[in-house]
Amino acid sequence: MYVGTQLAARDDDDYRVWAQLGIKHICADPETKLGTWTLDDLKRLRDKVESFDLILDMIQLPLPSSPIETATYPDILLAGPERDRQLDAICQLIENLAIAGIPAAKYNLNLIGIPRTPDELGRGGSLNASFRWDKTDQNAAPGLAGVLSEEENWERIDYFLSRVVPVAEANKIRLACHPHDPYTPPGYKGVTRVLGTVEGLKKFVTLHESPYHGLNFCQGTVGEMLDNPREEIEDVIRWFGSRNKIFNLHFRNIRGHKLSFMETFPDEGDMDMAASLKVYKEVGYQYMVMPDHVPTIAGRDPQGVAFAYCYGYTAALLQALDTY
Repeated sequence: MYVGTQLAARDDDDYRVWAQLGIKHICADPETKLGTWTLDDLKRLRDKVESFDLILDMIQLPLPSSPIETATYPDILLAGPERDRQLDAICQLIENLAIAGIPAAKYNLNLIGIPRTPDELGRGGSLNASFRWDKTDQNAAPGLAGVLSEEENWERIDYFLSRVVPVAEANKIRLACHPHDPYTPPGYKGVTRVLGTVEGLKKFVTLHESPYHGLNFCQGTVGEMLDNPREEIEDVIRWFGSRNKIFNLHFRNIRGHKLSFMETFPDEGDMDMAASLKVYKEVGYQYMVMPDHVPTIAGRDPQGVAFAYCYGYTAALLQALDTY
């Protein structure tokens, strides 16, 4: 395991800062428009990252966490007329990753984005992202996806996997899917989020079984699915980790539980993150440990400072593992 980041570099100094902080492994994307990346774009990005003595572990596929209304390839999840063409583009990108020497890609299968309610005050007056089901519009109208049954949602996911997993396996590219964040009750905004429960994620990773088909395991998002995250999270980590289904780790904590939580810094939430790292080590996890979704703090570079704190905290925990 090693510390990683998925922050987009604002300029070359960000690459230098990561190297200076001891972060060698990153997830980054070419600077050209999402969905237009060529093999040359990927090679240029890899060469640039390596010029700062960093390693490009992963990119994201053009399937981000934003709502389907803004998606680059919407027909993949809408089963629209351009679905097969868009899937061909994803498969070509996976093949290009192999040629460029980039071993993994993360992605989302998201229709309604990442619902949140207003930020709440955290430690020292920080602003922390939150989700309180009782503060949402529980009767919010469906979006572009319309009313989508659980069965139809699974059929579309299955079709996607049937196309991309064989290509990933043939090219030895690990595909890491992010869970639906957060869990929402069936039918919210017309959609049942099938990757918003632990059982749904278990079903997902066993569809089209392959050593190259797994999860971008967001511990914060998984905690949001649980009634008692502190007591339940270790068993969930063991289930997926022992089956080698965790390809990237979003190291994020929450205070609360299913349908009512606030995001926190990793050291102050309900889950014991040091104990969690012991479990990841126990099951043989060997990739990036990536701080994610930091609270908004004061200062001239609030996000940079907040992430730097999280990187240092995470690195200290990883180093401490060697003494256990």
